[in-house]
Amino acid sequence: MRRIALATSAAYSALTEDDRLLLGPLAERGLRAEPAVWKDLKYSWRNCDAVIIRSCWDYHLRLDEFLAWIDSLERAGVRVFNQPSLLRWNADKIYLRDFERKGVPIIPTFWGESGTPTDLAAQLRDLGWQKAVIKPRISASAHKTRLTSAQSAAHDQALFDELQCGPGVMLQKFMDEVQTAGEWSLMFFAGHFSHAVMKTPKPGDFRVQHEYGGFTVAQDPPAPVLDTAVRIMDTLDPTPLYARVDGVESNRHFLLMELELIEPALFLDATSDAPRLLADAIAAAL
Repeated sequence: MRRIALATSAAYSALTEDDRLLLGPLAERGLRAEPAVWKDLKYSWRNCDAVIIRSCWDYHLRLDEFLAWIDSLERAGVRVFNQPSLLRWNADKIYLRDFERKGVPIIPTFWGESGTPTDLAAQLRDLGWQKAVIKPRISASAHKTRLTSAQSAAHDQALFDELQCGPGVMLQKFMDEVQTAGEWSLMFFAGHFSHAVMKTPKPGDFRVQHEYGGFTVAQDPPAPVLDTAVRIMDTLDPTPLYARVDGVESNRHFLLMELELIEPALFLDATSDAPRLLADAIAAAL
């Protein structure tokens, strides 16, 4: 039986409930999967037929260490999914510029360049945005992500400056649709659409993650949303084993917010077929 490590973080050393749904379908396909904390130097990574990055939800706090670990697996000839080239590219949200150059509609974004001081309030006025979301370019799970506005910009300037001098900073226009309609997440396995969920924040918040009180419901995406997500996936080379396309629908157009290729929650509990489809993709990749 082939051995697969499902790489996770120490906080989820036994995997998330969602990822545990994979264990049975993988076993049915002759694949023995087990959780392994990515920082565990004693784990026998080289004896794995593949390492699949899953809930490594602390990678952004020690990115250099994480990427060095990926490099070591690659040098040892261990197969890693998603592929290391995709992981490196996806670790910095500056990848959104690549999509914009290819004509993919993204959430309007201002990139705070390192070494160039930015007056946050003045920048919001110049852009004509009433609200915007400050994000680190390297982050996960809404880490140091804050909603700012013309009224709060002076208070939020310190966070913007901190990120600009550190991992890099981006400012995304706040889309009212996140609160009024929700944020789409579309899951793809081996390049093929599997399922989608609609995520909505709790009243008064803008963050859709469960840990902040967000809600998730399985939902079929409308054609404009799915068509754009498929187009996004078609630009990727190599094709990732798994991907999550996040964005909002505005004026019947889908705007890409983020493409998650490293450690996204895949909402495998959203449909009964999802764990089987991902297990099929893993088996085919091996």
